[in-house]
Amino acid sequence: MKIMTEQALHKYIAAHTNDAEAFLTALVKTPSDNPPGDCAAHAQTTAKLLEDLGFTVEQHKVPDRLTAAHGMISATNLVIRHRFGPGPVVALNAHGDVVPPGAGWTTDPYGATIIDGWMYGRGVAVSKSDICSYAFALAALRDSGAALNGTVELHMTYDEETGGEIGPAWLLAQGISKPDFAIAAGFSYGVVNAHNGCLHLEVTVQGKSAHAAQPATGADALEAATGILAALYASRRTLGALVSATPGIGSPQITVGLIEGGINTNVVPDRVTFRLDRRIIPDENPGTVETALITLIDAEAAKYPGISVTIKRILLALPLVPLPGSERLTAIITSRASEIFGEPITAKGAPLYTDARHYAAAGIPIVLYGAGPRSIELANAHRADERLDLADLPRATEVIALSLYDLLKPPA
Repeated sequence: MKIMTEQALHKYIAAHTNDAEAFLTALVKTPSDNPPGDCAAHAQTTAKLLEDLGFTVEQHKVPDRLTAAHGMISATNLVIRHRFGPGPVVALNAHGDVVPPGAGWTTDPYGATIIDGWMYGRGVAVSKSDICSYAFALAALRDSGAALNGTVELHMTYDEETGGEIGPAWLLAQGISKPDFAIAAGFSYGVVNAHNGCLHLEVTVQGKSAHAAQPATGADALEAATGILAALYASRRTLGALVSATPGIGSPQITVGLIEGGINTNVVPDRVTFRLDRRIIPDENPGTVETALITLIDAEAAKYPGISVTIKRILLALPLVPLPGSERLTAIITSRASEIFGEPITAKGAPLYTDARHYAAAGIPIVLYGAGPRSIELANAHRADERLDLADLPRATEVIALSLYDLLKPPA
């Protein structure tokens, strides 16, 4: 029975390779940039594609007030539940929202163009490919006739790029889903069992405007902001000395990604606002990291007369660390991936942060695995010419299908 089931899964996925590529093409061709975060249309497209695969799709619209509070325009979370029998619930989560394309593309970011076996497009690797791979893995398992103990759910959410609070966190908080295990979007050449956390702070430097002919009568917010930024960048140069004990994580990082301010060329700036991103490795205490940053910023601002600083936390995403039970997921997926890819596939950490942390925060063992190149760099994730090796799509799909089979099959 085991061999027959595995053969049935392989046969289904191989027979539906073109269908999966068409499914992914439709996802990429439907924009879902976040910001601005107007993602309801993409959810509708995805729901129709999933219904065409024979699934019943629950559509959970996030209330407009809550969506707006998280800086988005619209978001509808999709949930599919397929019950094979009594037993544990395994959730597969992938997000349909993507970062805006940015400049530098050599192909249409929404074109799903295929060149030399690679599909190019925003979100093709992060993580619309996993919406596809998870859906076809479940369809293969459903049609295999396997007798399994448990339920598989698909969670397709739309706010990973803004923190996941109205996606996975909302589904769990509302009691819409109560899984026992979870798998989240990742890359096909490694199981991710730990990742960084992230702190976003918005810093507003307040001064006093003055005519450029008499700058001493004002308090130059830009001058103070320059000093604060210099102190932050100086602290960044010290972070390389701290390296995580988790392979693949590396060191903490600081990036200042947004800045705005000033009134006019001939006016002393009265206000400058910037946002910083501080990546927190699992070895660090997030509260200590935040306190240290605030202390550094306040101390530098105090050097400038007439300057005040307001610091607002925008996001605190806790690091992902393995929970009891996640080692079972890791063992099953790495074994199946090594078998399908014909090379050792191991578990490691990743320097990014993901929605997986919301499942972990709810006590649900989770790892990351899905279609994609060997690294975020090879995928061009979050930059121009994002891409996916289409040969990896059916292989990752088969790994997921076989792993679910191993997780839910009855004891021998």
